[in-house]
Amino acid sequence: MKRCPDCGQLKALEAFGLNKRQPDGRARYCKECFGTRSKASYRKRQSRAGKAVREVHDVPADHKWCPDCDTAKPLEEFCRNRSTKSGYAAYCKSCHNERSREGRERLYGGGREYHLRARYGIGQVHVDAMLAAQGGLCAVCSKPDPEHVDHDHASGEVRGMLCFNCNQALGNARDNIAVLSELIGYLDDFHAKSSPAIPCQEIRFVGVQVEVDPDGSWHRREPQQA
Repeated sequence: MKRCPDCGQLKALEAFGLNKRQPDGRARYCKECFGTRSKASYRKRQSRAGKAVREVHDVPADHKWCPDCDTAKPLEEFCRNRSTKSGYAAYCKSCHNERSREGRERLYGGGREYHLRARYGIGQVHVDAMLAAQGGLCAVCSKPDPEHVDHDHASGEVRGMLCFNCNQALGNARDNIAVLSELIGYLDDFHAKSSPAIPCQEIRFVGVQVEVDPDGSWHRREPQQA
């Protein structure tokens, strides 16, 4: 048995940590008091360095304390993070998103600039230059004010500025020239075989054939008697 000078309690030797420098091979203070002293010493050193120390909060089971909103929240409110001891991020999802937004504003001037640099390696100044070179029009259909940066998915090289429809069309075709050529041929064949009057006069709607009148109204086409 050994008495701890801090709490004054007589405790079993197992309640004291190992210390080979002590005559009995045990630490001077019990483990509980030693932990209290260690935390106090840490706070003192951090205070001298001008650093803040996070307070330890008692939270319910399956909850975690968010230091930004100063609230205990369920674990599902935190993103997963394998690098932390708890396996969860330090801040709840809403606070994490707000911190990310503030960081983008502070470092890049906004989310648009951050997105351009992160994904394409260019800034808004490069986008403005491309738009000026294209006359402010989509590089494919010449629609004004295109907003989408087009790039080669294999090399990552930026190709130009496209409108939403043209950019989506290239993406759906996976930049495959053969597929795009087949699409052009498909449309050419359709227009070559179609009569110009029929598409405007007859429409099939959910399995029902209808006729369109000259004034734009339509009516159901009755099946012809055999």
